[in-house]
Parts: sequence; C-alpha cells; structure tokens
Amino acid sequence: MAYWVDRLVAGGCVAPRTLASALRRSRVSWRRWPLALVLGFSGVAVQPLAWLQSLLYGRALRQLELPSDPVIVIGHWRSGTTYLHQLLAADPQAATACNALTIAPQVALLLKPLLVPLLGRWMSAMRPIDAVQWGPMDPQEDEVGLARLSFDTNMAGVAFPQEYPFHFRRCVLSSTPGFRRQFLHFCRLTLLHEGPGKSHWLIKNSAHSARVPLLLELFPKARFVMLQRDPVDSVRSLVQVKQNLADLVGLQPAPDAVRQVEETASAHRLLMQAFDAARAQIPAGQLVEVPYDALVEAPLATVERIYSELSIAGWQQAQPEIAARVEQSKHYRARPVQLEPQAEQRLQALMQPAAARSAA
Repeated sequence: MAYWVDRLVAGGCVAPRTLASALRRSRVSWRRWPLALVLGFSGVAVQPLAWLQSLLYGRALRQLELPSDPVIVIGHWRSGTTYLHQLLAADPQAATACNALTIAPQVALLLKPLLVPLLGRWMSAMRPIDAVQWGPMDPQEDEVGLARLSFDTNMAGVAFPQEYPFHFRRCVLSSTPGFRRQFLHFCRLTLLHEGPGKSHWLIKNSAHSARVPLLLELFPKARFVMLQRDPVDSVRSLVQVKQNLADLVGLQPAPDAVRQVEETASAHRLLMQAFDAARAQIPAGQLVEVPYDALVEAPLATVERIYSELSIAGWQQAQPEIAARVEQSKHYRARPVQLEPQAEQRLQALMQPAAARSAA
C-alpha cells in the first residue's frame, strides 16, 4: 500500500486536462501503461471534487493578494535545497507548500481534513527516492504540485525521461502564459491551504533558478537563497535520483546511465548559465548565496544568517523550532551515491571543467 501511495504523492491525481496535454506531446511506453492508468484515473476520480473546490473557494482565491516578497530557495537539484527548505519551513510563521497540498492541489483545500490523516497513515516514513524523512505536512517543492495543474513543468521530463532534454528546455529555460497562470493559482492555493496569520511565504523550487526574471516580474521584492554545491557531486546525486524517479513515476523507461549523465550535466550547465545571466537583475539585499558545506556543517548558523541578510522577521521565535529540526536531521544518513564505472568516467570528463570554474 505505502509504495502505491508514495507514487500518488509523487505523481498522482493529475488533472485530466494536464494528462490530455501530456498524451498529446509524449508517448507512454507500453510497459508503463498500468502505472499511467493509475496516475491518470486518480486525477479523473477527484475531478468532481475539483469542480466543487473551485465553486466553494474560487472567490477567496481570486481576492487573495500575493505578497511581493516571498523567500525563494533555488539552486541545482541535490544541492541542499530540500534540507534548507525543511529548516526554513520549521518556522511556525512560514507558509509553504506541503505534501498534503501538492498531491492534489485542485482538491487539497476541500479535502485537507481527510488527506492529512490518511497520508500520515499510508505514506512511507522515508521518501522512496533518497530516504529523506517525509510526511503529509512536510514541505514540498512547488513544481511537484504545479505538475498536477500544468504539463509545462520540469516534472514533464520526469514523467517522460526519454524526452527529458526537450521538456527541460521547454519548461525550465522558457515558460508559457499557461504556466504563469497556473503558477499564480498554485501560489494562492498554498497561502489559503496554510491558513491566515503567517508572517512570510516560503517557496522552494530548483527549476526557479532559471526563472529569476519571471519571478521578479511577479514579485519585485522576492528574496532568493541560492544553494551552491560542487557540480560533480550535485550531478552524480541527481543522476541516481532521476533513475529512481523513473522507476517510481516514469511513463517511459529511464535512459542508460551514461546518457543520463550526459543529459543531466548539460541541464546543470544550462540552469546555472540562466541564473548567472539573471543575477544582476536581483536588487541588492535580495540574494543570499549559501555553500552546501556551510549548510551541512553549521545549519543553524546558516539559517540565522539567511534570516538576518534577507530581513526575515521572527528569528527569536523561529530559532527553537528550527534547532529542533536540525537535531532531528542529525539521524539522517544519506544513501551512498555510486554510478557504474562508465557513467562515472563520463561524469568526470564532462564536469571537471565546471567544478574547476566553481572552485575558482
């Protein structure tokens, strides 16, 4: 049961319109059709409730004003963004997306009293792709929730791993008006789902590293936290995670390991180039860059620095909860990341120049 619930949390309850768009653009492998039917049927099953949620909450969502100064955690995948998100979200005054929202944002407001206990009972205690602790109210990347509402997200390449480069360029390096509309809608869903009285709004999304101009257009006072990790380590870890995700929710088989390395290394370069090109657009005082090693070695001091440099209110009240999350995280042991020899050799050949530039 837990394995199938985890699949639903990671990729189920896709809105029928999103699924139809996916099937028009990409082809499901015949061996993955049983999974496609489960993920697709779950979205069809909740659609009547989605219409009801729109009816009951539509006015509140339309009238909700989004703050202009969210705190946005960015950085390439596997650079510590999830860990930092968990620490920042431990602040009771922070509003952020969680698993109980992203599993089915089109019904999550309506079903929150039901989803939270059911997911608490049926989800695995550890995220299946990397053994990170997760639960229904643990924070989640907003791209995961957006994927239920739009096929124009990075998750399109996760669902169709044979076509990852195409979807990465289409959905991360550029964006559509439809994505923009759904992104703003998801932002409002997040704030309404979290309830009133929060002092600040927190977003974590590695794909947003390439969307800085769009984010500043929508939120002129947006505050960014950019995680930096050794490129070789980051890409190596993401290759393993992408292979695991292909098994969990992929509608096509994963590429072989060497090709996965090549595609992931290329995407890393393009993502970081997009961020570097937009860095100068971020106003002074709205960007903090955090080395991965600093976060791992001194997490509480790192978070305090972020609060200070980005003028996030409430550190004294947040500190005990964040310290408790740091203590809880000490028990986490990352799974070893080891690629097959040919893939590791290709990784080193492709990424060492990037690692040298990063060190410089």
